[in-house]
Amino acid sequence: MRTLAPVRLDGGPNLPPKWLGTALAHAMLPRAVGLLENRIREGLVRRPSGRALGQMARYDRMERRRIIVALAALLVASKSTGAQQATAKIPRIGILSPAERPDTKIFDAFRAGLRELGYIDGQNISIEYRLAAGDPSRLPGMADELVRLPVDVIVADGAAIWVAQEATRTIPIIGAVGPELVAIGRIRSFAHPGGNITGFYGFGLELSAKRLQVLKDAFPAISRVAALWNPAGSTLVRQTIEEAALTLGLELSTIEVATPDQLPGGFEAAVAGGATALAVLPDAMFWNERVRIVTLAAKHRMPAIYPEREYVDEGGLFAYGPDIPDHWRHIRATYVDKILRGDKPGDLPIQQPTKFELVVNLKTAKALGLTVPPSAPMR
Repeated sequence: MRTLAPVRLDGGPNLPPKWLGTALAHAMLPRAVGLLENRIREGLVRRPSGRALGQMARYDRMERRRIIVALAALLVASKSTGAQQATAKIPRIGILSPAERPDTKIFDAFRAGLRELGYIDGQNISIEYRLAAGDPSRLPGMADELVRLPVDVIVADGAAIWVAQEATRTIPIIGAVGPELVAIGRIRSFAHPGGNITGFYGFGLELSAKRLQVLKDAFPAISRVAALWNPAGSTLVRQTIEEAALTLGLELSTIEVATPDQLPGGFEAAVAGGATALAVLPDAMFWNERVRIVTLAAKHRMPAIYPEREYVDEGGLFAYGPDIPDHWRHIRATYVDKILRGDKPGDLPIQQPTKFELVVNLKTAKALGLTVPPSAPMR
């Protein structure tokens, strides 16, 4: 009898085709056919070629012992292939944010940073978005969803970092870190955070005070300023800007706006209180409503300073702060890469921005009848 070369069906052990052929054809073992067909449908075994089936059919007699050995080998090979597929699952990255949509500048920058490091969503990573659309009450439930999936790392946007750590003390979290996290013991220090949080320090407190100074330097005649503040945000930021106003000799009225529908009333309250300029404090809900806020500022002819340049892109007058999309592209994407490669978040130091930008919309200044002093951009 001519000996045929073993046929490799699924990347598992080489099996003599006569064994598999008898297993398929033997009337006493009809389950063998169903077993192999199931493995083929599940993608664990490749369907034999016509030539291989022809070779198998020549061997329609075999001892029962050899049939059992062949089936056992087939099962071992199938399980081995299934195990290989299980270990090949792609990492999941969770994004927890008060934003409305995934197609924003910061998320575009984040995905671009990941691509530069070799990660492509849907191919070798999966990005799970949980976006609260400006409603912070939805964030805890969304954080729990990410933990249950589970994701391999959570990238938190703004105040979502607090919610994320309430949901998990084990899954790594990357986000904007402030000194209050050190004060309450959530992180040990910026150099050695410990625990499961790392990221960057956005100078939220210092910049809120600095923006008020920029506004005063640009328009020395102003004496009353309104600060737009979401009570769901940081009270430390509010306290800082109120202290800065006292230092600058400004009368500051803090206008609390908790929902988008309260924005028109907030501006009316600011004007009724005699405010002639506006400082918008950092908040995801405000950022989502930036077109509306800029429009209301123009309607009430109030020079305003904002925390992000996207406000100026929509017609706002001033913005001063770090390049946030750049942080998402470089710091956050880089730290995701490091964590997926095995680094612990507690060993990754909190990064600090090195570049700040003052952006002025001269067209808006002209429309408001304002002259921006040449010294303002130097700030």
